[in-house]
Amino acid sequence: MQWAILLPQLSGEVRCDQFNVLLVLTVSLGEIKGLGAYATYTLADEKISFKVPDTVSSPSAATVSLAACTAWLALYSDRCLNIGRASKESVLIWGGSSSVAQFAIQLASIYGLNVVTTCSPRNFDLVKSLGAEHVYDYKSPNVTELIRKDVPDLKYVFDTIGNEDNSSGLAAKSGNPDCTLCTVRPGLVNTEGVPDTVKRVDVMIWTAFLKVVQYKGHEWPKSQRYRELGAELFENIPKWIAEGKFKPNAVHQMTGLKSVPEGFQLHRDGKISAKKVVYQI
Repeated sequence: MQWAILLPQLSGEVRCDQFNVLLVLTVSLGEIKGLGAYATYTLADEKISFKVPDTVSSPSAATVSLAACTAWLALYSDRCLNIGRASKESVLIWGGSSSVAQFAIQLASIYGLNVVTTCSPRNFDLVKSLGAEHVYDYKSPNVTELIRKDVPDLKYVFDTIGNEDNSSGLAAKSGNPDCTLCTVRPGLVNTEGVPDTVKRVDVMIWTAFLKVVQYKGHEWPKSQRYRELGAELFENIPKWIAEGKFKPNAVHQMTGLKSVPEGFQLHRDGKISAKKVVYQI
C-alpha cells in the first residue's frame, strides 16, 4: 500500500487527517518510481512511515523520522555497530543532547543497553530522563579517562557529532581490541586520528530507503535488509510513545522559508541546544 495525499505546500512533513500518518519522504527527489515529492501528489512507502499518535503534534513528529532511523541503523544494523539487542552491552553515545543522540539513547535503553553519554552539564537531566546511566561533560579535560575508568568493558561508540576536535575516537580507545566506532559523518570524515585497533564505520540513513547514495567518492548501496530493519522501527514507534518509552525532540519552531537563514545562524551561534529547529511553512 502507498499513502497518496495532496501536498498543498512544500514542507518537511505532512499530516493526513484520514490516516494521521507522518510521511518521511515528502522532500524526496523521486528517484524511486512511484514514490517521492515535487509533484501534485506525494507518495510514500507505508513501511517507512509511522502513525502519529494524537498526543504528538506535527512539529514534534517532524523531529522523529530521519534522526530516529539514523540512530536505529547505527546501533543495530550489521553494517554499523551491530549491537545485540539482548546483549546488555555498554554503548557510548557521544553528543547526547543532539537530535540523533536523544533517539539513540532511547532506542538503546528500550533494549536494556547500558548507555554512556556526553553533553553539556545543562543537559544532564535531559539525557538521564531518556535513559542514560553514565553522563559526562564533553568539555572535561579528562573525560576519556573517566569513561574508561567507569566503563572498562566499552566496545561500542556512536559519535553523533563528528567534529574534528571531539574526542569520541579517543574515548573509543578503551583497551578493548573489539571496539567499534560509528560516525554520522559520511566517508568516515574526521576519524583519521582514531587508533588502528578501533573498527571505524559510518551510518547512512538512505540505505533503508532503497536509495543508492554516492558522496565524495564513496557509495552506499540500497538495502532491502535495512529497509526491513527501518520498517520494524516505524512499526514500533507509536507503541513506544504510548508506553512512555519514546518521545520526540523538543522543538524550536520557526515560520516561513525566510526564517531558514536565521535558523542556521542560531546553530552557528550555539543558541540551539537539545532542540530541533522545525520550520512551519
